[in-house]
Amino acid sequence: MELKRVVVTGLGALTPIGNNIEQYWNGLVNGVSGAAPITHFDASKFKTRFACEIKDFDVTKFIDRKEARKMDKFTQYAMVASEEAILDTQIDLEKIDKDRVGVIWGAGIGGLETFQNEVISYAGGDGTPRFNPFFIPKMIADIAAGHISIKYGFRGPNFATVSACASSSNAIIDAFNYIRLGHADVIVSGGSEATVAIAGIGGFNALQALSTRNDDPTTASRPFDKDRDGFVSGEGAGALVLEEYEHAIARGAKIYAEVGGGGLSADAYHITAPHPDGLGARNVMLNCLRDAGLKPEDVDAINMHGTSTPLGDIAESKAILEVFGEHAYTINLNSTKSMTGHLLGAAGAVEAIASILAIKHGMVPPTINHFTDDDQIDSKLNFTFNKAQKRNVKVAMSNTFGFGGHNACVLFKKID
Repeated sequence: MELKRVVVTGLGALTPIGNNIEQYWNGLVNGVSGAAPITHFDASKFKTRFACEIKDFDVTKFIDRKEARKMDKFTQYAMVASEEAILDTQIDLEKIDKDRVGVIWGAGIGGLETFQNEVISYAGGDGTPRFNPFFIPKMIADIAAGHISIKYGFRGPNFATVSACASSSNAIIDAFNYIRLGHADVIVSGGSEATVAIAGIGGFNALQALSTRNDDPTTASRPFDKDRDGFVSGEGAGALVLEEYEHAIARGAKIYAEVGGGGLSADAYHITAPHPDGLGARNVMLNCLRDAGLKPEDVDAINMHGTSTPLGDIAESKAILEVFGEHAYTINLNSTKSMTGHLLGAAGAVEAIASILAIKHGMVPPTINHFTDDDQIDSKLNFTFNKAQKRNVKVAMSNTFGFGGHNACVLFKKID
């Protein structure tokens, strides 16, 4: 069968460096760090006492207070970002066929803070089971997709993708596939996460995954730098509206970019560590290129997974050299996690948005906080260190890799 073309017609973002698309992009190109001491809870006894939190955010400006209390933060964030993206499309919600509009949303963990607080409350009581009646609906990872569809009456495909840090990239790829196979005309996709909480920071500290650079949080996320010591936890949401090309053209939609392809793979190696030779990362990029029908030399920019972990940055760099060969040295590589921190299940969405905006604006955001080259990473690669670079980006890829060895890669193209 002939596959349909899929384009992006709406974007929304709620991030540690900007609470909407305009602010987020300005933060990216200006190299702003979202890291600061944790305010969500008392972190004074934790190994890591900083994170990339959402700032100046009042949920009641977007959601009725009574309704907001029925949602975990990750769902609140999803509702805000998806509203911006839907409004951005300028789509007439009264005229579209809502049976053919879906929501596919990613979250690596879901309502972690809700689960944490309910357990703490029970453990501190007398053993009588007193739980919030919304405990389960607030916690489950699929509920964000449910809330979005209920608010707008979207009755098409509706589910959640859960693959750790690859979750929202998986969501975008699934949305892309459903539309190009003809099962929907429009799908709201993306992801959200809210794990800057006692259990989130404590858990990742126990794994020794987080940076402990408490004396200088703003430079703690330093992908590809010799002195990187772990990722910085972030929170927020990214939303994309994917639409069938002819459907978008028929209504005169603004088009940001075309979704060219998506790739998936597994490391099949370790629950938290990447394959040391970047095998899964190599395969996922090759799968994505194959799906898009493009050659390695067609790629202009790659927003790398680039978490600022000792092993991960090396493995991904090796994989890029293996896939792209000499062309790798001409690609603008970057890691926006150096600014936003690691948004876990939302990372794929906010980073896909960064790739799309790089295409739109002809500008690749920087990888900030580079001070010292790592002799295990090829220094001739262009990691767009410390300052944004102008470039006519026609093809951009976005990599996301999750605990469990889950890998996803999405490719976007400048629209013809």
